[in-house]
Amino acid sequence: MADYKTPQDLLYVKSHEWLKVEGDTATVGISDYAQHALGDIVFVELPEVGASFGAGDAFGVVESVKAASDIYLPAAGEVIAINEALLDTPETVNSDPYENGWLVKIKLAGEPAGLLDAAAYAKLVEEEASK
Repeated sequence: MADYKTPQDLLYVKSHEWLKVEGDTATVGISDYAQHALGDIVFVELPEVGASFGAGDAFGVVESVKAASDIYLPAAGEVIAINEALLDTPETVNSDPYENGWLVKIKLAGEPAGLLDAAAYAKLVEEEASK
């Protein structure tokens, strides 16, 4: 079984997105496990700055050579920035899903709920990977 990076300072959701909360804003991306499962990412579709989404809403699409997958917002909020570099180099999500491969930054609309810490997410990934 592969050893997936699961940074301790992030929160995760079962659909394999991560959230880094900093005050009333948060950065969102997909996990190392998710990018491995997708394979080589060839296109990323991101929302417009100013768009608002509820927790669990699809906010974009990541396309790989295998499939296209919706990406879901782990917490409600308004998009305040998108990672425009990914529009030209979507493969950054594969090589660096946590630092340079982030997808959007949001202004949180309330306290995020129902998120997993790194240990709980690592357990979930281990269970999924062994199926």
